[in-house]
Amino acid sequence: MPSADPQQQLPRLGVMFDRDRAPEELTGFAAALEDLGVDELWVVEDLPWGGSIASAAAALGATRRLRVGIGIAPAPLRNPVLLAMELATLARLFPGRLIAGVGHGAAELLEAAGALQPARMALLEETLTAVRALLRGEEVTLKGRTVSLDGVRLVHPPAVVPPVLAGVVRPRSLELSGRVAEGTVMAEGQGPQALAAALERIDEGRRAAGRDDHHDLVVFTHLRVDDDPEQLAAATAPVVAGYADWLGVPAAEVFLAAGDGAAVAAGIRALREAGADSVVLRPIGPDPLDQVRRTLAALKG
Repeated sequence: MPSADPQQQLPRLGVMFDRDRAPEELTGFAAALEDLGVDELWVVEDLPWGGSIASAAAALGATRRLRVGIGIAPAPLRNPVLLAMELATLARLFPGRLIAGVGHGAAELLEAAGALQPARMALLEETLTAVRALLRGEEVTLKGRTVSLDGVRLVHPPAVVPPVLAGVVRPRSLELSGRVAEGTVMAEGQGPQALAAALERIDEGRRAAGRDDHHDLVVFTHLRVDDDPEQLAAATAPVVAGYADWLGVPAAEVFLAAGDGAAVAAGIRALREAGADSVVLRPIGPDPLDQVRRTLAALKG
């Protein structure tokens, strides 16, 4: 039986526009998700796939209600003033519908593009600090290790300031997120136990900074709705192997929202119970919208 108050069990539900999909598919995909009643669409910025600001603008312009998240803009690629300008423009055009994620970026991809910076922690902290202050309309002077600003203020700051989240994985970066960001974007493959451990590190940072505001936790997770165990295993095996290697955990610890509708719904609810405010689904396979429909039906069942 469903709960009398399903909102107690369900987080906000988002869907990722996978980086391998052609950019010209984005606007139709965003409109379809809005029609289905999804809360959020998340766009990706990975070298050399596609730019997140352009993608976010296209998705916002194609929809009326859908919130659009950037997951994530790599700090080494983004001057903080320019990033704040871009985010402010989007936030003014589409108030209350933008979520900005900023992170370290993938080191190997940044190195290939000649953009890898040595002081990665300082760069992320200083970028987040500067961008948040600029979006609030403040005049910013910052003489950091990696960011240097001298009395910079946006001419057109947004009336509705978008939340700026840190897309991070490792313990020191999670603590940084708790100190200086308004939320954390957690990468795919991490289940309830990983969320609990991450929240401990985030809370350490929040305590160190004396913060008592809400810290939004956005969790990406792969999705595969399939009633056939053999087909399910074949579809998810490459993802499990890849994320086990990247996260440095046994394959059995890689979390997915996978299985029949009931199993997928249970997985999403488990992430909510572990602290996720938003669960962002990354469908596996060529039928993402059908999988989202089946997931929504299972969550309502």
